[in-house]
Amino acid sequence: MKKLILFFAITITFSCDSTAQKKETEEKETFKITKTEAEWKAELTEMEYYVLRKAGTERAFSSPLNKNYDKGVYHCAACNTPLFKSDHKYDSGSGWPSFDREIKGNVAFSTDYNIGYARTEEHCVTCGGHLGHVFNDGPKSTTGKRHCINGVALKFVPSETKNND
Repeated sequence: MKKLILFFAITITFSCDSTAQKKETEEKETFKITKTEAEWKAELTEMEYYVLRKAGTERAFSSPLNKNYDKGVYHCAACNTPLFKSDHKYDSGSGWPSFDREIKGNVAFSTDYNIGYARTEEHCVTCGGHLGHVFNDGPKSTTGKRHCINGVALKFVPSETKNND
């Protein structure tokens, strides 16, 4: 009897699909700009690669863009797609550049469970680069959203100032 119970226990253990919680069919996203890992590594700094291609996170308060208050547009550091406007940037106190909205159509969203619970992850729609996450604890006077973005994933392009001198 013990052997029979052991047999069933082993059978059940090895017959369980450990990927049962994953999607039945995982679709591979395609982006306008696709490159090999070697090409990305050659073009990006080590930290840009870690954040944009491996969904890493830079240390809080380490980005000079966190306290940048100049007028302009924040572009994807990997492909130069405009992602966020300085008009929508605010100081969330989180240690990362924060925006209350994205440039519509230029940011894609997905769900990640990397730290044990669901978060809404943000990606560049053009190259798929990981940008950060969006949360529902932003300014209530605007959208209520906090797009918490890794500064290393961004390239700031200042507005052109017209000088009539």
